[in-house]
Amino acid sequence: MDKEMSVFSMGKTNDAYAAYFVGQSYLNMLSLEQVVVGNVTFEPGCRNNWHIHHADKGGGQLLLVTAGEGWYQEWGEPPRRLRPGDVVHIPAEVKHWHGAAADSWFQHLAIEVPGENCKNEWCEPVSEEAYLSLKEGEKEHE
Repeated sequence: MDKEMSVFSMGKTNDAYAAYFVGQSYLNMLSLEQVVVGNVTFEPGCRNNWHIHHADKGGGQLLLVTAGEGWYQEWGEPPRRLRPGDVVHIPAEVKHWHGAAADSWFQHLAIEVPGENCKNEWCEPVSEEAYLSLKEGEKEHE
């Protein structure tokens, strides 16, 4: 399969954040000026850990899905299947995860929403059991 799935190159292995992912991801930083934008590519089954984008004011993250199929889920909410063209607005202070479907490569642009005193808190991995049982509209956590 051609891993160059969109007009944005997938970049190199995402070694700097490998500890916060299950499976292999790739990162191509498209912008480090004005607004930080990274093209993140996930191999099938790859997902990031639960995490929170903290900010005193503003902040959060915006995902623009460019290729493949994946998942997004907020803590205590049903998972949402993602496809090219989907947009996900993630407010600051919301615990969430995102990643590829088990049978598909997945790519999105991750845009850091500007804010004051922004920082990420990485939490626990999404369990294998919870990941493999994902169904759109069903809650993982109560």
